[in-house]
Amino acid sequence: MRAEEKKLLLDVSEACLSIEQRCAGHTFEQYTADRWFRRAVEREFEIIGEALNRLDRLAPVVASRITSLRHIVDFRNRIIHGCDSVDDVIVWRTVQHHLPTLKAEVEGLLGEE
Repeated sequence: MRAEEKKLLLDVSEACLSIEQRCAGHTFEQYTADRWFRRAVEREFEIIGEALNRLDRLAPVVASRITSLRHIVDFRNRIIHGCDSVDDVIVWRTVQHHLPTLKAEVEGLLGEE
């Protein structure tokens, strides 16, 4: 794996960990009540989506091993370009149900080196 590919995967891994740590022990109600909390989580998803978008252009074979890559990049675009219409329920569900899979896939790729 080339250094740039690894760096992008590390960016994704670190952002996943950041979201995980920030959300641990919190409820959806706490998430929706705290603007800074929401913005921090959204920002980490922006980083994830941008890193995966770049990875897809740089190393499409590696990127193809992220099962929901296109959905993740689209999610990032929705957060950035539709900031007035971000659905907190969707973000929270993504944290709870999809982030662990992404994290595991990225860690698996990083572990192959």
